[in-house]
Amino acid sequence: MKSEFPRNDILLPRTQTKCHIFQNGIPIAKAYENKIMKTGNINVQTENIFPIIKKFLYSDHEIFLRELVSNAVDASQKLKFLSSNGEFKGELGDLQVEVVLDEKNKTITIKDNGIGMTADEIDKYINQIAFSGAEEFVKKYEGKEGAEQIIGHFGLGFYSAFMVADKVQIKTLSRHDGSQAIQWESNGDPEYTITDIDKKDRGTEIVLHITEESKEFLEKERIAGILNKYCKFLPTSILFGTKTEYIDSPEGEKEEDGKLKRVAVEVPNFINNPTPAWTKKPKDLKDEEYKSFYKELYPSTFDDPLFHIHLNVDYPFNLTGILYFPKIKENVEVQRNKINLYSNQVFITDSVEEIVPEFLTLLHGVIDSPDIPLNVSRSYLQSDSNVKKISSHITKKVADKLAGMFKKDRKDFEEKWNDLQIFVQYGMLSDDKFADKAKGFCLVKNTDNACFTIDEYKEKIAALQTDKDGKTVCLYTNNPEEQFSFVKKAKDRGYDVLHLDGPLMSHWIQKLETTNENITFSRVDADSLDKLIKKTEDIPSKLSKEDEEKLKPVFEANVNKEKFMVQFESMSEDEAPIIITQPEFMRRMMEQQRMGGGGMYGAFPEMHHLVVNANHPKVNVLLEKEEATQKEMVKQLTDLALLAQGLLKGEALNDFVERNIEQIS
Repeated sequence: MKSEFPRNDILLPRTQTKCHIFQNGIPIAKAYENKIMKTGNINVQTENIFPIIKKFLYSDHEIFLRELVSNAVDASQKLKFLSSNGEFKGELGDLQVEVVLDEKNKTITIKDNGIGMTADEIDKYINQIAFSGAEEFVKKYEGKEGAEQIIGHFGLGFYSAFMVADKVQIKTLSRHDGSQAIQWESNGDPEYTITDIDKKDRGTEIVLHITEESKEFLEKERIAGILNKYCKFLPTSILFGTKTEYIDSPEGEKEEDGKLKRVAVEVPNFINNPTPAWTKKPKDLKDEEYKSFYKELYPSTFDDPLFHIHLNVDYPFNLTGILYFPKIKENVEVQRNKINLYSNQVFITDSVEEIVPEFLTLLHGVIDSPDIPLNVSRSYLQSDSNVKKISSHITKKVADKLAGMFKKDRKDFEEKWNDLQIFVQYGMLSDDKFADKAKGFCLVKNTDNACFTIDEYKEKIAALQTDKDGKTVCLYTNNPEEQFSFVKKAKDRGYDVLHLDGPLMSHWIQKLETTNENITFSRVDADSLDKLIKKTEDIPSKLSKEDEEKLKPVFEANVNKEKFMVQFESMSEDEAPIIITQPEFMRRMMEQQRMGGGGMYGAFPEMHHLVVNANHPKVNVLLEKEEATQKEMVKQLTDLALLAQGLLKGEALNDFVERNIEQIS
């Protein structure tokens, strides 16, 4: 007999084993009251399908509860839809799903009062593996309001029960008037029995008889944890036992201080919020409600988010969600599992790297898209066109939100900049499209606490800080206090100094240099000001090469040659006699290595330049001094230069202090 249904190829996750499953229609016998009405074999091609299901259907066995509760919610949603559509005329009642744990009898029961099943439907949707009832339902009612709320697409979901149970029973009564309640039962092999039973309440009960190997799932805390993880926002109320709450005494009893006495009462434990904020329209939510939902997502978080973005797209893909900007500040190594991915309010994963661009994984919140199936693999996500569209859309929405905030209230944006800086810089480094949009709102801040966009800052300093080669030089400090003397020297000359600090800064300024013509960044202590912003040809030196050769060993004797390179430069007389510098390129490479981005350069040693000002009077006079005096002066000048850069430490610092105390008369 030719199959009534097409053949499906199911790619089981984890093992990547391919099973060919045939879906042949099997006529069902007429029911006889309180008798076995049918026995048969579940229609699969191979008899080893159940061992495969038990071991490899899902890599994490706790998923069984997500699948079965989701199916129960699905049954409730279907009935709700049929009622609104006029196809179901009966009373809906309070639709809910209940999970019952019976530790004594080693069972878990998932109950719903939804659509229920007839014997024919049991045969069609249970005995013929992978024929998704929800998927067929959605196709039948496609285009009708409410049909998209059916979770659907579970396929083998019901059979996940056999990963943890050695016997599974389905007790169900259909919504149709005059239906006979029936029970389906299987011991985890292709054989099953269908029996008619007495059941008064519409809906379905799935009873799992838990195996010894899976007894962890008979612990109340374990089940509660799974429900909280996967079912926290399912659209139908989910009941799991009771919980203790404290209320004012109904009898009006009072404590000694006169306050009403609080008494403990047991109340139904509904574990989910069926209407989370992201399912509502933005116009219906106030700012406080967004903050309240943030606390619901992250109850251990004390800080409020900076702001949020509400996603709501229905074309060319379906996407809802709320993304929050947390206060990241200086810690770029924040948790990246703070965005939860849902499919029709069913939790899928908190690993969203393939859906959300890398820099956006610093955000918190929820993304919900029915276009992403519940069983996702990394290779699927990488190749799926909807996922790529979703990723691009989220990037655009974030960039548009930031641009809008900047334009609407620049002062408020500038006040938030310290928290936003790492996020925006990370985005510019990792996503070129975001970088293009960010040019208009990415800020730099100078030592006077004034903020500028890059274009604004280039225009501000162009006249004074452009060197003889036409390069506009942005001077910056990463620590205004430690580099105070260098900052002061620059500002005394009328130069502006930026305050640029953060773990991504060296990468970011390098990016700016490559994407902005004729602009360069140099830290104020990278060299002398005359070298950093070279306006004219070299200043003539007052020391000859021979003079430098005589003095060089005297300076080298005061520093570790492996960490300091002594060199003479012709600088202005108003510069210090000695400055300790670290060339911009070398320092950047070291910083990038520490952040994991300098592999091609190898290991850079900690190396500084001890730069002697060949034109300073204190240096010129050294040649006239006796050797002992010369050594004392060089020692003092060198220690002062090291001290200015925070490089004089330990015994050397102690000796410097004691030496100077002795000189005080």
